[in-house]
Amino acid sequence: MLYSDKELAVLLSKVKTIAVVGAKDKPGQPVDRVGRYLIDAGFRVIPVHPKRTEVWGLPAYPTLNDIPEPVDLVDLFRAAEACPAHAEEFLRLSPLPCCFWMQSGIVSPEARTILSGHQTLVIEDRCLMVDHRNLVSTGSVHA
Repeated sequence: MLYSDKELAVLLSKVKTIAVVGAKDKPGQPVDRVGRYLIDAGFRVIPVHPKRTEVWGLPAYPTLNDIPEPVDLVDLFRAAEACPAHAEEFLRLSPLPCCFWMQSGIVSPEARTILSGHQTLVIEDRCLMVDHRNLVSTGSVHA
């Protein structure tokens, strides 16, 4: 589904805590650029990686369900075929985050179907950093 800048601005103005699935602090990797940007933009970022215990100097968790606090948005840096399993995991979070965001190049009709009927936005094939930066530059969202 396509969302307008106004809808994204409303969403991002409410988001405080973001779980980044597939988090890696390898310089030059898109996930590293986006993760660092989100931290610098003032979000509380929680890295999720099955093997790493720390990313960006922050504690990392093996799965979404291992995170000991609520998150507002889940940002996925995983291959499309991994997204349905993450959608199932997402639905076990309580409270349910407001958004399941698949980064640029990631589209998963199956994950979208799993999440349909729930009070959550499903965003595919968009970069959270780019959208946030654009909305900040227009004054739609505060930095």
